[in-house]
Amino acid sequence: MAEDTGPVAAETQTIADGAAGSAEMTDERRDQLASEVVDRYSLWSGAAGLIPIPLVDVAAVGGVQLQMLRRLSEIYGVPFTDNRGKSIIASLAGSVIPASTATSSAMAVGSFVKVLPGLGWTVGVLSMPVFSAAATYIIGKVFIQHFASGGTLLDFNPPDYREFIKAQQAKLSSRSAGASQGGATSSGPSKG
Repeated sequence: MAEDTGPVAAETQTIADGAAGSAEMTDERRDQLASEVVDRYSLWSGAAGLIPIPLVDVAAVGGVQLQMLRRLSEIYGVPFTDNRGKSIIASLAGSVIPASTATSSAMAVGSFVKVLPGLGWTVGVLSMPVFSAAATYIIGKVFIQHFASGGTLLDFNPPDYREFIKAQQAKLSSRSAGASQGGATSSGPSKG
């Protein structure tokens, strides 16, 4: 059996090293590692949004989000199951994100508009990665907040995070506004 030495294997080894030494891993280091995971999976989610086939892109983004949740659970030592993870992500995306923004609706429209030749496909390919990455980033930040405060997948309640989600969306909006005004005001992903 060949040993996997790719980036996922390296990340898994880093997490395993952290879990093995979790007694000495500081909360700051754990949060930093979790933020790096969220940033990485947000990029992967944006890439999944580029898939030109409607609904396949949405399913791929959901898979990326599920994998991110699995990694965050490992970092914080929270038990994880696929079924619970899927239901939580669906619940979060379905109840909280649409209540505070049109991100999920925009993702669906971005996916379906890819069916239309020409302009529809172009709009879908340009919008879906942005919305996918933003939604994944926000979901990741919610779970960092939840796990860091001692929460588990069993006690996660999406409506409890409405205000936190709005704050994260405002942070993303200000970051993209700064980037579109010349890029000098935003030098990279902020943590937190």
